[in-house]
Amino acid sequence: MIVGFSKETNSEWRKISDEEIVERLVFALVNEGAKILEEGIVSKASDIDMVYLTGYGFPLYRGGPMLYADTVGLYNVERAIRRYASQANGDAWQIASSIVELAGEGRGFNG
Repeated sequence: MIVGFSKETNSEWRKISDEEIVERLVFALVNEGAKILEEGIVSKASDIDMVYLTGYGFPLYRGGPMLYADTVGLYNVERAIRRYASQANGDAWQIASSIVELAGEGRGFNG
């Protein structure tokens, strides 16, 4: 099934680093979290982090996906998301406008 899909989408097989796997997983959470903030579903990024820390088992020492994004820098998060979007079929990596805005200002979700 995977081989068939790869052929249909002209996807090239390649080795994927552990770092890229982590980025793709965590930055997808960050991007969706940013969209949740934009929609006003939550009032602050730390609310999202608390859900992931207490409900989903996100590693406590990372502080949650939104704090992790601030730690690595939203500029880096934006760059990675844009790179993954350019490799994707469809709009699965449509970047949240707040990530672009905050990264451009040199800020993070928590200040």
